[in-house]
Amino acid sequence: MASELQEAIRMAKQERHKNLFLNYRNLKNFPLELLKDDGLQFLERLYMKRNSLTTLPDCLAQKLPNLIELYLHSNSIAVIPEAMGNLARLQSLDLSDNALQIVCPEIGRLRSLRHLRLANNQLKCLPSEIGALRDLETLDVSRNQLVCLPERLYQCLSLHCLTADCNNLTGIPRQLCQLHNLNELSMAANQLTTVPLDLGRSRELQFVFVDNNVQLKGLPSYLYNKVIGCSGCGLPGQVCDEKQPCLSLGEMCIPLPAEVKAVGTETDRVVPLEEISMRALHMYGWSLREFNLLLPRSLVDLLQCPLGHCHCCSQPMFTIVYPKLFPLRDTALAGVHRRTTVSFVAYCCSTLGSQQSRNYGHNKTPSVWIGETRIKKRYYRAVGWEEAGYCCEDMSKA
Repeated sequence: MASELQEAIRMAKQERHKNLFLNYRNLKNFPLELLKDDGLQFLERLYMKRNSLTTLPDCLAQKLPNLIELYLHSNSIAVIPEAMGNLARLQSLDLSDNALQIVCPEIGRLRSLRHLRLANNQLKCLPSEIGALRDLETLDVSRNQLVCLPERLYQCLSLHCLTADCNNLTGIPRQLCQLHNLNELSMAANQLTTVPLDLGRSRELQFVFVDNNVQLKGLPSYLYNKVIGCSGCGLPGQVCDEKQPCLSLGEMCIPLPAEVKAVGTETDRVVPLEEISMRALHMYGWSLREFNLLLPRSLVDLLQCPLGHCHCCSQPMFTIVYPKLFPLRDTALAGVHRRTTVSFVAYCCSTLGSQQSRNYGHNKTPSVWIGETRIKKRYYRAVGWEEAGYCCEDMSKA
């Protein structure tokens, strides 16, 4: 076996191979032949899946400087060396099914990285430096022990697919709603109780999977025309936390994100002054440096990333929401999702918006009000799902 390995590496050096396959070799140590002399300066793809590696050499970037893809799936690697951050051309890194307990901050220096797979490890957190990966398109951190996702993840502006199934996540950072290229989000089998109010507002986001989050009872109305997975959510017997804001309707109690300070009702006639002030600051120059000095940090963060946007008029909301509840069993999707008791929630910026949202449920066509135009969303379902069609009609003709 050793002679075959040496021969494969010798041939790769002699013939300047760009791809080298060392899968299923039962390797316990990184082959020294790869690191001798000048290494393999021309190698672009290295496959070392299903071996028994426990460490990676510190000189990896020095000896293999032109690596574009590195596949280390199914080994026993516990630590990623800091020098890994020097692989300037690396675009794809697969470290799934290893023994990783920590990801070094230097991973943020892999500015060319497009695909990062860290599934089935022992990670409890991710470094905030991941936010520096502006070209990252795919991130898979499923089957770990994560309790939260880094807030700076929203800076990965090219992120297309985020998979974080089977962790211990209790929430989704609302900043992720700013990822306008995100097409697929999978958070199944976690401990989610709420999701951001704006989740699904981006037209690009088409696939959302939150199955088997038993305490998740409410989904924002923006998700109604998406491909969603919510089986095993909102199971009976789950009691809401008394300290967490919630929306109650009969026997149903829907937890709301902790950032929501108040829940408005239809009897309210005036929006609270704090909310009006925040909306004014957001509209007339919240980015001015003076606000960073005059306002608490929590309010500055809200100005930069509101709680959500009104279902009816798209106005940003900061402290109070006026929700309207539509149980999924009363909508046209009831036959699609049988193993769930979740409800859709339309979050509005005033009692007027909440009243306009009443026709959202049942078999009626959902509507969104934008200025004096009502935009109706019509949904079609045959074998699969199709894009929603839109038609506009003047409010005076309604």
